Amino acid sequence: MKQIVVIGGGAAGLMAAVIAGREGARVILLEKMNMVGKKMGITGKGRCNITNSADISDFIKNTPGNGKFLYGAYERFSNVDLLALLHEWGLKTKVERGGRVFPESDSALEVRNLFMKMLKKYNVTVHLNEAVTKIVTKDNVVTGVVTTKESYACEAVIIATGGASYPLTGSTGDGYRLAEGVGHSITDIRPSLVPIVTEESWVKDIMGLSLRNVEVSIVSKEKVQAKMFGEMMFTHFGVTGPTILSLSHTVGKLLRKKKTAPIAVSINLKPALTAEVLDKRLQKDFDLYSKKQLANGMKDLLPSNLIPIIISLAKLDPAKPINQITKEERQQLCHVLQHMTLTVKGLRPVEEAIVTAGGISLKEFNPKTMESKLVKGLYGAGEVLDIDAFTGGYNLQAAFSTGYVAAMHIVHGEV
Repeated sequence: MKQIVVIGGGAAGLMAAVIAGREGARVILLEKMNMVGKKMGITGKGRCNITNSADISDFIKNTPGNGKFLYGAYERFSNVDLLALLHEWGLKTKVERGGRVFPESDSALEVRNLFMKMLKKYNVTVHLNEAVTKIVTKDNVVTGVVTTKESYACEAVIIATGGASYPLTGSTGDGYRLAEGVGHSITDIRPSLVPIVTEESWVKDIMGLSLRNVEVSIVSKEKVQAKMFGEMMFTHFGVTGPTILSLSHTVGKLLRKKKTAPIAVSINLKPALTAEVLDKRLQKDFDLYSKKQLANGMKDLLPSNLIPIIISLAKLDPAKPINQITKEERQQLCHVLQHMTLTVKGLRPVEEAIVTAGGISLKEFNPKTMESKLVKGLYGAGEVLDIDAFTGGYNLQAAFSTGYVAAMHIVHGEV
């Protein structure tokens, strides 16, 4: 029986440990926190967005951070395979908007508890509150690990420590240091899926306001660099929410360019309407409220706390009677409703990101096996690798697939 050490009890580490145990290996799972699956327990707002029902080609498209590297892993363990396995274990799932797959119970804890049950079933030895300080190698072959408490001999090690986001869950970049210690290189670590900080102070006035069915674009050099339809929310520092988190990857790339042109977030509050149809809609409301002031004539169109912001951005007087609003002023309002613009100041820090971009360089790993090309018996899985995806279950699937492939290759040597 091979002895395997899995470092990190997140999604990738849990899958790797369970599968290696199921396939007959002796597995030691080392987790520095006081429980496994801590980050998994808070994903999807505590509901755990396990995966997505999309085709594998869509998974690659939704993984802007080196998605093509995952073809090999997805061929061996796809979203269909993952759900078949979880269903076999007794988890009931459901598919929601955008193909997002959740437990039927809406409980991330159910998923975590299921993995804990499987660890027990397959006799995986779990050590909590035990951090790994060093991976031991001899002639570029793994021979063991050293922790804060003990040393363990083994024939294979899987680094599945996560990235550098959500440090309270244990993701503090340990895997990068361990990999560097045995000769691996680390690409630039930065936030991905992170809120955007804006210059404008008026966002504070509407913090907490959520908008649905809006189209958000990232604009730089007078070109739309990326856009997304869905939900967003204003905060005291800028904007967040599903569309913003996904678009933050593009913002990060633009910010890293040496000669950074100004970057704007442009919000279309009425994307379903053409400019002409929106103008007619506004005329209809203005006819209805013709004797009121402008600020009181838009209540059917917008959330009340957004109205003064829109009027201000259109440079109009909120007290002006509606029957005195000119055609040009009305069209200026229409323009702002479809091009509400914020200036990007930066991104929130990596500690606040849902996912870390960057990580252990993929050039040094075999995409079909997850084994290091530099150190025999060393494997990487999950977010510690230089992989990051948009929201929608894509990141967790990447973690589960890479963990599964690493475990199967260690035990069976399959390619």
